[in-house]
Amino acid sequence: MSAAVAEPAPAPPPELKIVEDATCTFCGCVCDDIDLHVENNRIIEAKRACVLGKAWFYNHHIEDRPEATIEGRPASYAEAIERAAEILATAHYPVTYGLSDTTIEAQRTAVAITDWIGGIVDTTTSVCHGPSGMAFQSVGEVTCSLGEIRNRANCLIFWGGNPAESHPRHFTKYSLMPKGEFVPNGRKDRYAVLIDVRKTKSAKAVDLFLQIKPRSDFELAWALRLLAKGLEPDKSVERKTGVSIAALRELMERMKSARFGAILFGMGVTMTRGKHMNSEAVLALARDMNRHTRWVAKPMRGHGNVTGADNVVSWSTGYPFGVNLGRGYPRFNPGEYTTTDLLARGEADAALIIASDPMSNFSQAARDHLAKIPVVCLDPKFSDTARAATVAFTTATYGICAPGTVYRMDDVPIPLRPALDTHYWSDLAVLKALERRVKEKLRAQHRE
Repeated sequence: MSAAVAEPAPAPPPELKIVEDATCTFCGCVCDDIDLHVENNRIIEAKRACVLGKAWFYNHHIEDRPEATIEGRPASYAEAIERAAEILATAHYPVTYGLSDTTIEAQRTAVAITDWIGGIVDTTTSVCHGPSGMAFQSVGEVTCSLGEIRNRANCLIFWGGNPAESHPRHFTKYSLMPKGEFVPNGRKDRYAVLIDVRKTKSAKAVDLFLQIKPRSDFELAWALRLLAKGLEPDKSVERKTGVSIAALRELMERMKSARFGAILFGMGVTMTRGKHMNSEAVLALARDMNRHTRWVAKPMRGHGNVTGADNVVSWSTGYPFGVNLGRGYPRFNPGEYTTTDLLARGEADAALIIASDPMSNFSQAARDHLAKIPVVCLDPKFSDTARAATVAFTTATYGICAPGTVYRMDDVPIPLRPALDTHYWSDLAVLKALERRVKEKLRAQHRE
């Protein structure tokens, strides 16, 4: 008789890894209390994450792509760095763009590369809250941390945004719902207002919804400023904004009686008619209100580390975005040195795109010119920009696969705790290697 064949031993269950207090880098809330459960190098649970955060974590997987491509051909990091360094070191008017979805450390290196090559450094801020950055320079900012809003604010004005859908945990973690030291009953202790041109899901969460006519944010803010100073707005403001002076007067009384108030404004303020003038008016309103009680104003930032990009470019150059380093010192001029305008005019002769996809959202004129010049792209995904790039690096996703530091929308730095392992380099690693090679090529050019 033949010997019995032994049954193969059952495969051991996959090992479960738990990463506590991980940071979600999807939006500007940068929630750092997420517990991630990882199985087979894939995130299967993200405790406390919102619906957007869950999608960010659950849909992430390590793509099987080459380390890099050169004109569509698979290449190693070493080959790609050599070609990218050649492009940047020989360019006469290069632009660095993106930076809002990578770490502080990578952003600093990108600014350094741009300084070495005498280019322009710009961030996605130029197409979202750039007007707010300009307004900060004009009128300043009465500011605070989200923790102070959570613990102190008993009056909230959400202006030109829809946090219920764009920043779901802002309501529950930072502003509207949480119980705080001086608002122990949470939502019951707060009065909330939404100002917007249409009724969104956020309107259901507030006590007062003021629907204003499109492109009238500036006039509304100035009417409130007049009321804050005890002056009467002209009756024409009612026709312009669609809101009665009586309603504005009632709102102002609420604002004056608040113990601590916060205006949280979105792109409905910054990217409509008036732009930086709208932001200036809202920031000045918060400043005026401090004659009566404590008020602050904060922009609701979108991308995970767009606030970090503003900080890094500001502390490196003195300006938040659209900075020309071509003369050896920084020059700031939105419209002239911002990427979408620069490309639309056909001026840049090379581009370094980091963690952004201008090929999918810039104007047609800008995209047409971007397709004509050599482009170096760093992106975890095979985006439209990566497809069109001369050199495209596949990099590790920050926060999920790569460590580092990011800034929350209130300028508070937050460390990242990556959950997944990957063989792809981080943006920082690629940029550091690229910086070294660019400097070597520039030194060689000078010797010649």
